[in-house]
Order: sequence, then structure tokens, then C-alpha cells
Amino acid sequence: MYRYEDIRVVHLEITQKCQAACPMCDRNENGGVDNKWIDNSELSLEDCQRIFTPMFVAQLDTMYMCGNLGDPIVARDSLEVFRYFRKYNSRMWLSMNTNAGAKDEQWWRDLAQVFGRMGTVIFSVDGLRDTNHLYRQNVQWDKVERNMRAFIDAGGRARWDYIVFGHNEHQVEQAREFADAWGVERFQVKKSARFFTAKSESKEVHQARNRKGEQTQAIAKPTKIENQNLALLKQKELEKTYGSMREYYDSCSIKCKVAEERSIFITAEGLLMPCCWTAGRMYKWWHKDYRVEQIWDHIDRAGNKTGISALEHGLQQVFDSGILESIQGSWGASSIESGKLGVCAMKCGSEFDPFGAQFQ
Repeated sequence: MYRYEDIRVVHLEITQKCQAACPMCDRNENGGVDNKWIDNSELSLEDCQRIFTPMFVAQLDTMYMCGNLGDPIVARDSLEVFRYFRKYNSRMWLSMNTNAGAKDEQWWRDLAQVFGRMGTVIFSVDGLRDTNHLYRQNVQWDKVERNMRAFIDAGGRARWDYIVFGHNEHQVEQAREFADAWGVERFQVKKSARFFTAKSESKEVHQARNRKGEQTQAIAKPTKIENQNLALLKQKELEKTYGSMREYYDSCSIKCKVAEERSIFITAEGLLMPCCWTAGRMYKWWHKDYRVEQIWDHIDRAGNKTGISALEHGLQQVFDSGILESIQGSWGASSIESGKLGVCAMKCGSEFDPFGAQFQ
């Protein structure tokens, strides 16, 4: 894909921990009990200093914390890790995606000072006082508002990402007014791709649960077409052209998003993967054996988890393990069954981009 010295973007999942229980997140079973395959791994400041040398940090354009499973604000050392990156690269862009429901006001003020004008926090807040918690289960509105305002008032640059569901689409304009009043630089209506299914029938509702397994909120797709992900309409065209989404995935060319931006993903276990989507196939909670996923074939070829551990071997050595080349080499296979990595076809197939359509 590219060389170690070409890397310009790091996507860091600093922790698998989160105080929320979002029903479409892989860290729990529909908002209920925790994913049995994860162990709440977290990277410390010392871990990150081992993985990312000062010389490597200096070559970067961007580092952002997000990931698949945890929220950076729950991690013990996320602020200190941002300080470390800023110390060795004053010009790079720093960013974080968060539900905003943890840490105290001083922590948020300190974060604003570390970021300065070369960074932003993307606040994932999907509703207002009476609706945000219906998807962001266990997140308290008073903390969200307090922390957002503390960060912004301290000079921090903020973006508000608002996923539209059936239960909150009536509040979009009111939320936009809040954003303007608080000093949010950008209010982004986000059109969820998580109602997509490769099957012909559409997914209209996702049932949320609590820790006891009891049903809580039915998370419904928004009713207004302007709030729906337009890639879901594209799906019908592809099924007509190719016969099914599986046949499209078998034949589509791959236009890798992270290869274009020269990006890598580091998991909370300290593992190197090309992106959060490939890493996101590692621990699906609904499998009896998580290793049934294709991605494990490539991890095994690179020496299993030990072979791709930047925490154990250092980033440069792991980058040369062959994991990226193995994944890229699969794209030439004639079908997913014959070895083409399915997650790459789903996320970076040249004719279908539900991820990008979230922001259109």
C-alpha cells in the first residue's frame, strides 16, 4: 500500500472502555451485556510513547482518537497522549470523537489548550435532553452540555455530529440552534448507514436493550427521505445490475480510503491494522468463534496478534509484517469465497459508499 515513512495519519483507538451502551455498537449486545470477546484493553501514555516515537510523530499530519469500541474520554491517559503528540508536532491536526459524557470541566479546558486552533472535538450527540440517551444509553445530558460548553468557552473548536433517527428527527433544527448559541463551528446531520443490510429486505428498526437484557428503545430509521442515507437507494440499483449485493461485492474494484490518505489504525490492544473497518471484524459478539471472520486469515499470516503488535515490537517492525500487503493482495481474487476480503468490498467498493453518504 505505502511505506512506513509515507504514513501521515494515525487513527488511534486508545481504549475499549465506554460508559455508554449504544445499541448499534459492537462493544455490547444491542446495548445490553458487554461483548464477550473483548477485555476492555487500554493504552497508557507509556504504551503510546513506545508505539509512536518522536521522529514518527513529527512526520504526521493528523492523529485522531475514535475507534470501534471505546470512547477516548473514558481512557486514563488520553489528554496526556494528546500532549505527547503536540509536543513533538506543533503543526499536526488533533481530533477526537466522543459522546461528551465524562471527565470534569477542567479536563475539557485543558484539552482545548492542547488542541489550540489545530484540532477539533467531534461531539457525537444524537438528540437533546429528552432524546439523546435513547441511543446514547447511560449518557447524561447535563454532563454533555457542561463539557461541550467548557471546551468551547476555553477556545476549543467543536463539531456536533447528530445521527438522525425516527425518535429525534423532529429536533434537528432545535439542536442546530443550540449549536449556534454555544459556538459550535459545524453542525453535521449524520445519516446512519447502520440500517443497511446486504439482504434484499430493508432494516427499519433496531431493538435496544439494557444490561439486564430488557428491551428499552426501538431505534427506528428516520421517516424523512432527506434524513436517510442515500446509499440505501443505491443498493437497489446494484441489486438490479449485479443480481445481489454479494455478487456486487464479488466483482467490485476496491478504492481503499486509507491508502489514499496514507493512514493506519492502532487498536486498544496496540495492534496495527490498516483501518477501523478491518479491525472491526475481529471481535463480532454474535459469533460462537470470533475467528471465523476472514480478517483472521490475514492476521495469522502476519504472525497472529503477536506479529502485528506495535506495542510489543514497535511500529516500524510491525508495519513490515506484511499485514497490509496480504489484505491488498486479496483484492485480486475473483470472489469473497475465493479470498477477496469482504469488509474491503463493503467499505471501499468503488460503486457503493454508505459511509461517505452519511455526511451528504
